[in-house]
Amino acid sequence: MWEKIRQIWMVKELRYKILFVLGMLFVFRFAAHIPIPGINVENLKNFFQSNQLLGLLNIFSGGGMENFSVVMLGVAPFITSSIIFQLLTMIIPKLEEIQKEGEAGQAKINQYQRLLTIPLAALQAYSMITLLKQSGQGIIGDMSLFQLISTIITITAGTVFLMWIGELISEKHIGNGISLIIFAGIVARVPQTVQQTLATFDFSKIGGVIIFIVIGIITVAAVVFITEGQRNVPVSYAKRIRGMRMYGGVDTHLPLRVNQAGVIPIIFAVSIVLFPPMVAQFFVNSTIVWLATLATWVVDIFKNQVFYAALYFILVVAFTYFYTAVVFHPTQIAENLQKQGGFIPGIRPGKPTSDFLSYVSNRIILGGALFLGVIAILPNIVQAATNTTALVVGGTSLLIVVSVVIETVKQIESQLVMRDYEGF
Repeated sequence: MWEKIRQIWMVKELRYKILFVLGMLFVFRFAAHIPIPGINVENLKNFFQSNQLLGLLNIFSGGGMENFSVVMLGVAPFITSSIIFQLLTMIIPKLEEIQKEGEAGQAKINQYQRLLTIPLAALQAYSMITLLKQSGQGIIGDMSLFQLISTIITITAGTVFLMWIGELISEKHIGNGISLIIFAGIVARVPQTVQQTLATFDFSKIGGVIIFIVIGIITVAAVVFITEGQRNVPVSYAKRIRGMRMYGGVDTHLPLRVNQAGVIPIIFAVSIVLFPPMVAQFFVNSTIVWLATLATWVVDIFKNQVFYAALYFILVVAFTYFYTAVVFHPTQIAENLQKQGGFIPGIRPGKPTSDFLSYVSNRIILGGALFLGVIAILPNIVQAATNTTALVVGGTSLLIVVSVVIETVKQIESQLVMRDYEGF
């Protein structure tokens, strides 16, 4: 490992890229500590600690939401915009045609995603301000119209700023910029969590802490195992003669990953789980009796940990299958194989190949879907097992951190290998 780090540091261009990425992440963390005026930060932190759902939102914002900073929304609006366009390409043929145009088409789609991010960020900023006003925690005082508009513009500008930083990082090919921003926000909270745990440490709970550490190690190992896990479907290419040259005649494989959807199903599920109680908060103090009663019932039932965990688990599993169906197209893969003279041994080209790929994909996705579901509700499981609330394994956080580290290490290694080829 140390030899690999030395090799990375010795390559001047790669060293500058890594230092640039670290510098951009430092700028992000600095911005995350610049609060918007007129906010009671202490009351806000207490509100987020008491609400697990908002705690999940804080993770995806990179930790800037609990400070009500200028980058409080993080890159969440951009992620939402990306998901929307991934779904729209399935529905709108024109967008599908643009996406198939290669790099030029992808550049157009990216531009559309950036433009959609702006109204989404403004809408989310307004919704969050309204929610915090009605929380009754004394977080936000009365705002004039000018203050409200200026606050929304500031928060929206912060999101656009982070989106720009993320793209600058991605251009250096040292990991995905958006993922690294979320990663930095999660890792930045570790020292504070450890400090709080040590400050309130009680030797009577040492057994729970040991169980927590063991669960954490097992979780990291499981995340690596599932993230790297894949089923290799054998593929053979027929021999073809063109002129005086012969092509094909090789055996290879088609990798099908166990977790093709990544962390996207959890983001989908968080959005759905957050929506009912967030809307209900607006009507808790309604003058209409039945509406206030219904809103209170919705808020209370989502505070029930068993109901929340069960619904969250089911949604994550369902969205894993849904999103895999969005990104994995067995019919298109079968057509491409047939055009290139490839076939799966024992399976006829065309529709039988497509059906076989769908069958294999659905079987291996089950393991990935159940794993994501367990990861999502892991904090609830750990709380029940250890009776420890000060230090809880964030399954979603661990999944993001480990996935980002694996992706970043692979990109750095690929750049090292590229330079080895150039030297050779």
